Amino acid sequence: MTKVSPHVSGISRRRFGDFLLFGVTSAELALLFLLTPTFSIVDWIYVLQHLLVLGIALTRRSPEVQDHSLPSIAAVVIAYAYPYAQVVYLRWVPGEPVWPAGGLVLVTLAAFLSIASLLSLGRRFGVFPALRSLMTRGPYRFVRHPMYLAYILADIGYNLQEWNFGTALMVMAGWISLAYRIHAEERVLSQDAGWADYVSLVRYRIIPGLW
Repeated sequence: MTKVSPHVSGISRRRFGDFLLFGVTSAELALLFLLTPTFSIVDWIYVLQHLLVLGIALTRRSPEVQDHSLPSIAAVVIAYAYPYAQVVYLRWVPGEPVWPAGGLVLVTLAAFLSIASLLSLGRRFGVFPALRSLMTRGPYRFVRHPMYLAYILADIGYNLQEWNFGTALMVMAGWISLAYRIHAEERVLSQDAGWADYVSLVRYRIIPGLW
């Protein structure tokens, strides 16, 4: 059973979460430089996004409510690990290209949508499901979780560029964790007084007209 409890005010706990985000993002940034032989405009957008998160980690406000349940922790770990696991796996077991040009378009679109979502969220951004007030502007006017939509577009794009059975399995695991995170986040966000009105205006979570 998921345990969602009000945030206990205390500078030590808040700092732990913020420094955890800072550390995870720093590790991601290091991996990005380590695993990327040459940088394209898309790669530099992701570098900028990671730098923004580093700043957010040290300036964001404490959440009103946060979910630190074991399923949420597992979903977060999978979500952060599976993109890099695909890159490492493809070095061991090369994949097949499907439509590289189309893949590049999707990856580029995903990068711009991801950074637009992050800029909209600002200091509301976090790793675990949390309530730091609702975001209803920018891409959040169209779907409730545009950053996760960006992740899906990027996954499809990268696998169009190169894929194999192993990467497909990793993407499926990543999407299952993403679906869980969406439901966990909405359980927390529903405690905001404006949530019902927002859901009535923005009906779809990530795919307009479908879900």
